[in-house]
Amino acid sequence: MTRRKRNAKIVATLGPSSSDLSTVRALFDAGADVFRLNFSHGTHAQHQERLEIIRRVERDTGRPISVLLDLQGPKLRIGTLANGPVTLVAGAAFRIDLDSTPGDATRAPLLHPEIFAALETGTELLIDDGKVRLKVLSFGPDFADTQVITGGTISDRKGVNVPSVLLPIPAMTPKDRADLEFGLTLGVDWVALSFVQRPEDVHEVKAIVQGRAAVLAKLEKPAAIDSLDAIVDAADAIMVARGDLGVELPAEQVPRIQKQIVRACRAAGKPVVVATQMLESMIAAPVPTRAEASDVANAVYDGADAVMLSAESASGQYPREAVAMMDRIIAEVESDPDYRSAIDASHTAPQAAVADAICLALQQTANLLPVAAIATYTRSGYTSLRAARERPVVPVLSMTPELATARRMALVWGVHPVHADESVSDVPDMVDKACAIARREAFAQAGNFVVIASGMPFGVAGTTNFLHIAKV
Repeated sequence: MTRRKRNAKIVATLGPSSSDLSTVRALFDAGADVFRLNFSHGTHAQHQERLEIIRRVERDTGRPISVLLDLQGPKLRIGTLANGPVTLVAGAAFRIDLDSTPGDATRAPLLHPEIFAALETGTELLIDDGKVRLKVLSFGPDFADTQVITGGTISDRKGVNVPSVLLPIPAMTPKDRADLEFGLTLGVDWVALSFVQRPEDVHEVKAIVQGRAAVLAKLEKPAAIDSLDAIVDAADAIMVARGDLGVELPAEQVPRIQKQIVRACRAAGKPVVVATQMLESMIAAPVPTRAEASDVANAVYDGADAVMLSAESASGQYPREAVAMMDRIIAEVESDPDYRSAIDASHTAPQAAVADAICLALQQTANLLPVAAIATYTRSGYTSLRAARERPVVPVLSMTPELATARRMALVWGVHPVHADESVSDVPDMVDKACAIARREAFAQAGNFVVIASGMPFGVAGTTNFLHIAKV
């Protein structure tokens, strides 16, 4: 089995540049731990084929691999324009409305009545990632008269952002619901919900998923930051989706908000992924800019669970090189003596709960004794998540009889998931298996200590209450 020598994980998006077996295997070998299927692009048949390839790589390597289904979400777009792209000039008047007639240089259709219901005088509308900015002067239930603040060219179906407004739109479109059911049938491990605004958006998806996958909330709306703690509490994981976040908020605020989200997730013990434009120049170049390398490194220094590649691995010219570069950046950061002190300094106190008391003791034991690994025996993944929250100095060997749990844990900082087929019968059996797996996976050798955590009685989720120190 392939063993990673680092804690932070890599999420790689699959697409036209990475859809055959040899490329997916190359991305895995280069360091990808989680593969993202972006349902904003591609057909169901293409995604099914890619997932089957991932599962074949999983079988060939003997290592659980996580699959993340990323739902498109309710992306707002203008309609079509009668004669192609038009250029809007700053200061000019421009109307948007619910009339489906193709637009021109004076108006455009925006077939989203919920936007008009939420508008206020002075609201800004951003078109095409903020390249064109409009300010609402007056409005009704089916129109808004605006002034062009920042001019530029717009064309058919460009995206619209309304940054300052909590829009009364559902978390999922009919397309998302169909994509979600299809993905759950395939057996994806994580579902990423786009444009989350409120914790209720997460609850809605969880009610549909019914535990068949874990739910990750993508934070890309300012309204989500206002409800950050509640959303972190509702979700199983969080993604800092800096693309739309950087459109809806001033660019200078995004780094601060990224750190705020990472801190909130680490305090709660929820995995957090930093995404978007991390190695953007590697779409067309074999090496990143120095600034991009620093960007990835900073996310790792902050203790993020994972960093993500989007177009770099999905449609770029150098998908394997992008994953390998990310792997090297993570390894370089984690070899820095100051990295450990930064992680420890940014750690927050655990909750006053039995599971956290056990996991804090795991971390302290690993600091005191020559411990080779922390071994968690878990059915739901809860023990492994609470152990990873402490950011221990040694790897977390997460043993579980549930293959789905092993796959989900592939996203989590410092966790090396192992699908242990059979259940354990008693404590000596668990200790023997933990020591044997630690040796087999090249974590420990004779004479090393392994610290084992579990819940008693066995097989009951969320009951972490047992710690044992074993000598291999």
